[in-house]
Amino acid sequence: MIKTLITTFILTIIIPVCVAAQDIKQIVSQVKKKIDLVSDYEASGKMKTNVAFLKIPIANVKLFFKRPNKLKLKSEKGVSFIPKGAMSLNMNNLFSDNNYTIIDAGTEKMGNTLVRIARLLPNDDNNEIVLSTLYIDPVNLVILKSKTTTRENGTYELEMVYKNYLKYGLPDRILFSFNTKDYKLPKGITFDFDDGAETKKVSTDLKNKKGQAEITITSYIINKGISDVLFN
Repeated sequence: MIKTLITTFILTIIIPVCVAAQDIKQIVSQVKKKIDLVSDYEASGKMKTNVAFLKIPIANVKLFFKRPNKLKLKSEKGVSFIPKGAMSLNMNNLFSDNNYTIIDAGTEKMGNTLVRIARLLPNDDNNEIVLSTLYIDPVNLVILKSKTTTRENGTYELEMVYKNYLKYGLPDRILFSFNTKDYKLPKGITFDFDDGAETKKVSTDLKNKKGQAEITITSYIINKGISDVLFN
């Protein structure tokens, strides 16, 4: 019993030290290698959206990806409430050209996981992405959370939960957060509003709110080939 306690105590000291000692550039490189295992995928799932004052039903969705950076979301409702500019901000796009500087931003606890934080600064001053902050699980080599600031489309946050497709670095659940200030209600589409809110009031209140979309993936079809036509 005493021996077990001592071993546990030692591990609680050694593991965080080892995690913190790993070179952040090497960790990011290993994460990229895992992401590069996937050339394309088709994912099926359900999307739950939370946007101020709008009653949006849970929708069946499909996600299509093709390397290097093509990504498309299709909803059974025919409408995506995620801003169009944000859909290009997938993990593959962050690593697409290797032309960035990596800064070690230390460690942080996310739940029971000690993560390494990496900040990616594009070397190209004209890059749409200004800054990406990645919260990386250094043991499983996956990104648990990312915050990306862009020039034209604001700041977006992604949180990922992994289980069945961990070996491919593909999440089973994605929580996407975005600022609704630049979000425009699609023309010609009728919504149910909470609290009897009028469209004009909704448009005003959206300016200082955050929206969220949670996608729960039920299945992936990986590396089977996808036509470019799907992304038109």
